[in-house]
Amino acid sequence: MTLPSVVIVGGGAGGLELACKLGRKFGPQSVTLVDAKTYHIWKPSLHEVAAGTLDIHQEGLSYSMLAYNSGFTFVLGSMEGLNTEDKTIALSPVLDDAGDEVLPRRTLSYSRLVIAVGSQCNYFGVKGAAEHTISLDGPQQAEGFRLKMLKQLAMLDLRKRDNPAANLNIVIIGAGATGVELAAELREASHVHSRFGFRNIDAARDVNITILEGADRILPVLPENVSEAAADLLKARHVKIINNCKVVDISPKLVVDAAGNEYKADLCVWAAGIKAPALLATLGLPVNRNNQLEVEGTLQVKGFPNIYSLGDCAACAQPDGTWVPPRAQSAHQQADYLMARLLAESKGRLPSSKPYLYKDHGSLVSLGTRSSVGSLMGNLFKASNVFVEGFFARSMYASLHLMHHYAVLGPVKTFLLAMARFLTKRATPLVKLH
Repeated sequence: MTLPSVVIVGGGAGGLELACKLGRKFGPQSVTLVDAKTYHIWKPSLHEVAAGTLDIHQEGLSYSMLAYNSGFTFVLGSMEGLNTEDKTIALSPVLDDAGDEVLPRRTLSYSRLVIAVGSQCNYFGVKGAAEHTISLDGPQQAEGFRLKMLKQLAMLDLRKRDNPAANLNIVIIGAGATGVELAAELREASHVHSRFGFRNIDAARDVNITILEGADRILPVLPENVSEAAADLLKARHVKIINNCKVVDISPKLVVDAAGNEYKADLCVWAAGIKAPALLATLGLPVNRNNQLEVEGTLQVKGFPNIYSLGDCAACAQPDGTWVPPRAQSAHQQADYLMARLLAESKGRLPSSKPYLYKDHGSLVSLGTRSSVGSLMGNLFKASNVFVEGFFARSMYASLHLMHHYAVLGPVKTFLLAMARFLTKRATPLVKLH
């Protein structure tokens, strides 16, 4: 079997899984992965990194190590241009922290190009959002937030000695999975810091966490019972939730909504929406208003049969008129679908014309190390969907992470990683099915 040269741009969940699976099958001469970072972190874990409950050095996986283990070639760099006639991509220079050039501008040739560059936050034109909020687009932003939070907690601990009423205000804009999971993880982290580092702080009283959501409930795209359970758990942990709140202005210490209400914000996180990187709109490929590449059901970019796209940066319509949602499970499924197509090509067969169909296996939301909530879809159970919470839901959530690691690391290293995480993250033995 031979495979034409495949270049994958973007080492997120889908891109990395595809690179590892193709690399194990065809080797580094056929498979190249390009990414601007040197290591990979599963994006759904970024809220844990931001809160400090997950060590970025424990979780990060080196692309070079993964390339060695799985048999693909890793190239460090960012795509800055595309020549569809010559079938080449241009990579921008790589600079070090001092601004000195480490790697020059380069070009890579491809026979098949897969664009899987993920997404970034969408500020929707809100005044001050880009300047005065932190988003969790990647590990650097998550680690930056963690360091800022530690600094704020240290300052609060000092202020409490002279002013017992001093507090820290954290505002999270957006109550999708990222915002809700971050709120829960921050509450847990604040309790840990108050017990083992900043003893002048009472976490529940002195660290105020507020979620602002534009819809009438948190987790608006998930079933209502999941939303209600998550809201109850957050309120029990002293997290304030304000629904039907449209943010219109953000300054260094203040968030203002459309009704004129003001919210103090020593730290402000933007988790209110995503869009694909602006670069995609400059490549001469068809994109929608969110910069996503418009793809056929086969994941081929419209009008460019040798270029594919998957994950958050791809706008893939389904037969019922809906769109494939920007979830990790979507990227995982699309990587498997594209693997099958490329495997058929390598055997000299025409790939199936059957389009990719998204299969919703349900949604799980982590609410700290001791609880999760979610819904599992009917393809796993006899009922149309099953509401889960507690230890069972937490175990299911952890299994999703391990499935990703299994795809990129293989069984032995995944087992070792699972044991390491088990020793640092304990779950409470509660199971409730409704």
